[in-house]
Amino acid sequence: MKNLKKLLACISLLALILIVSNFIVITKAENKTFTEIDNIPINHVGLLLGASKKTANGNINLYYKYRIEAAINLYKAGKIKYILVSGDNGSKDYDEPSTFKNDLIKNGIPEEKIYLDYAGFRTLDSVIRAKEIFGQNSITIISQKFHNERAIYLAEHHNIKAIGFNSKDLNGRYGLRTKLREYLARTKAIIDIVINKQPKFLGKKITIK
Repeated sequence: MKNLKKLLACISLLALILIVSNFIVITKAENKTFTEIDNIPINHVGLLLGASKKTANGNINLYYKYRIEAAINLYKAGKIKYILVSGDNGSKDYDEPSTFKNDLIKNGIPEEKIYLDYAGFRTLDSVIRAKEIFGQNSITIISQKFHNERAIYLAEHHNIKAIGFNSKDLNGRYGLRTKLREYLARTKAIIDIVINKQPKFLGKKITIK
């Protein structure tokens, strides 16, 4: 019975931590994400957060597809002048930024308007590197709303003025799994702030003209 009580207490504590973390992130990002292009302020740079193009079963990753579409729409509406693609290039055979770049160009975005951050291994890295490497103190983050909220929370703690443009989200079982994982990611984001977690790499500064 004692062991059961301890287990229940641990589960209750974990649930409380997840709920509080979620509340903090949502509160920090309140009124800072936009779904309609007409309503979003203009920014010099849009930070497009990476994702794999294909799912494990070989189908197109809709999170990827919808983020691409959102970035293209923002650029063509004149709401951003440059797109900074930040993603994982952890191995020779896996290159999120270049894949995004190729698809952006195919959809009419000039190559000279696209910058790549190959060391965006995590959202934390992408956000901090946008400031420390690419010199941006104000950015429009492009991803799904749940991801934008977490990225804005991280950005504000690093003195970056950030807003988010919400790409189309997913519903159903796949979307539910992602949102459940997001509770854990938000808790991890808060822990990273508390321990002052830094990006895996910084490096040479790159000027976005």
